[in-house]
Amino acid sequence: MWVAQSPSLPLLRCLSVIVTRWHRLMRIANYRPELHYMRGPGPKWHAKHQGRAY
Repeated sequence: MWVAQSPSLPLLRCLSVIVTRWHRLMRIANYRPELHYMRGPGPKWHAKHQGRAY
């Protein structure tokens, strides 16, 4: 018996491979953006530059 495949099946397989590889990469990279977030000068900078006119 012949079963017709959906025309979107190759696209779904391709997307599945891409998503799987993306998840694997993110798990390996372990990127944590909160460690790289800069909020501006801290208290040491303010204490050092107190009273200077810019």
